[in-house]
Amino acid sequence: MRIYLASDHAGLELKKKVKAWLKQRGYTVYDEGAFEYNEADDYPDFVRIVAKQIASNPEESRGIIFGKSGQGEAMAANRFVGVRAAVYYGGPEEIVALSREHNDANILSLGAHFLNTKQALEAIKLWLGTEFTGEERHVRRIKKIDNLIIEEHQF
Repeated sequence: MRIYLASDHAGLELKKKVKAWLKQRGYTVYDEGAFEYNEADDYPDFVRIVAKQIASNPEESRGIIFGKSGQGEAMAANRFVGVRAAVYYGGPEEIVALSREHNDANILSLGAHFLNTKQALEAIKLWLGTEFTGEERHVRRIKKIDNLIIEEHQF
């Protein structure tokens, strides 16, 4: 499985730690930036690269994106058809599992300001290890989400 990573300056340090952890576990990792701390960088510039990669090959790839809260990063990623980014910045880990089981989330957006490294790695481990149920109701809902994006772009 290919894992694509992206962050802005607020998520840079956590991204570096996660990248090393993923590589140690044998994942093929693609880092799409940021590569150095720059307080003036803009997360959409990096997130869009990951979202395009995931949208073009959702069966064999996943993305993990990082920001201060993870909210804006997920909003940017979710603009792409076929991308389903879930946000996690703490709380019950069941949220992470449900994002995969029910929503087939293919990007995990982490709020680096609210998670320590251990919490982030536990969430990632759970997220990568959880499969989509494939239940008809969930498949139907995912198709409706993608159709919303397509319909709105036809104006």
